[in-house]
Amino acid sequence: MLRALLLTAGLSSISLLPALAFGAQAGKVVFVTGAAQLADKAVTVEQAVEEGDEISTGADGYVYVKTVDEGFLILRPNSKARVVAYQIDEANPANTRVKLELLQGVARSISGKGVKRARNNFRLNTPVAAIGVRGTDFIVYTNQQTSWVSVVSGGVVMSGFSGTCGPEGGGPCEGVTSRELFGGRADTMLQIQRGQSVPQLLQGGAVAPELSTPPRNDEPVGKVAINQAKVNPAVLEVINLEPVNVRPITDMKSTNNTPDPDGDEVITVPPSFPINPPFVVVEPEPAPQVKSEVMWGRWQPAAGNGISREQVARINAEGTKVQVLLGPYLIARPDNSAFVLPREGTAGFALTGSEAVLAAKGGTFQPAKVENGSLNIDFSKRTYTTAISVVNAQGQANLSSYGDITKTGTMVNSFMSPGMTVRGVLGGTNANEAVYSFKTPDDAHVRAQGITTWNKKR
Repeated sequence: MLRALLLTAGLSSISLLPALAFGAQAGKVVFVTGAAQLADKAVTVEQAVEEGDEISTGADGYVYVKTVDEGFLILRPNSKARVVAYQIDEANPANTRVKLELLQGVARSISGKGVKRARNNFRLNTPVAAIGVRGTDFIVYTNQQTSWVSVVSGGVVMSGFSGTCGPEGGGPCEGVTSRELFGGRADTMLQIQRGQSVPQLLQGGAVAPELSTPPRNDEPVGKVAINQAKVNPAVLEVINLEPVNVRPITDMKSTNNTPDPDGDEVITVPPSFPINPPFVVVEPEPAPQVKSEVMWGRWQPAAGNGISREQVARINAEGTKVQVLLGPYLIARPDNSAFVLPREGTAGFALTGSEAVLAAKGGTFQPAKVENGSLNIDFSKRTYTTAISVVNAQGQANLSSYGDITKTGTMVNSFMSPGMTVRGVLGGTNANEAVYSFKTPDDAHVRAQGITTWNKKR
């Protein structure tokens, strides 16, 4: 019943609004239960939510607001949020401006069409942090001292208030103190405390803020539902949402600035990986001796190799702005690169090197070879297609992927592309080289992950 309401509520009124721009009205309430107030009055279904309105919920209150661009703002119990601005210009997305404030509690924001077209004009502030989007569905918990954010799908960029990033601004704060988080793991999140400028990346159900204020069963289902996370029930008894003082997973100095082209991209957070996996060193495949501009390293052990500390340190020391992270692999392009993304033409690439592991269902990861590699890029459309075979004694995984090349020269697989997640970086003059890491779903019959290097065919 509620899902039908979520799909239909507000559609007739939205269709009557001008195609040029939406202003003043941010959306309408499509569901409310328990104690909740809007502009000092009890919230009712179909009630308009306008710029400047403040919404608050009591201990049993839930409010679902469907925005004018068909997104959602959802407040869970004991929460308070304010709509600072919600102006959607369909004709000229550059004029779109959306700014929200979560003053306390837990809120979920699902980007509407207007926000997806103008991600650089969206901001959600907490008392201690600024959050921008990559075309996103995310959940925020905050009090006056600490904020946490987890991602259902898409990605966010988070920064503490310092320097040029202040609460008065609009759009994401991006720079050396910002950090990105992408969907795929419900128990992974960013945390920032008052006075900090750089968020920390945390993993583990014990730090998941939505456990303290869980969603209703009828909350809109995302591509990765938070309430489906496998969490030890004991965590529910001991979680206290106090700030967790841990060292970040990686010391990357900047965000990778990889917007998802369709606004619906599911971009995977680096998964957990065994600290000391029982791997045997695998001999690298013969590869032409070509000087590579793109750098990569391991921040966790993989394929029998330890952490490549020197290479990771080099990546950080050179202050690379273009970085991607998937599984144990960090890939980056140096700031002094002469890289320019071609605007037209196509190119085929040859596989020059690889490192991989593979496990049959129920088995453990063992070293594997990558064979039969193909990579083709259409620079005019800014898209790629690739296929590889990962092979060892346990079996063979024939993998393929397609996706987009961003303006910064990073590779991001489409969420419609099954089989494997891909994150990569192009480099060299006229994008003559590529490096990408890959990972199959955790529930795949044959699981594989690794990294590949490529050079453009002559």
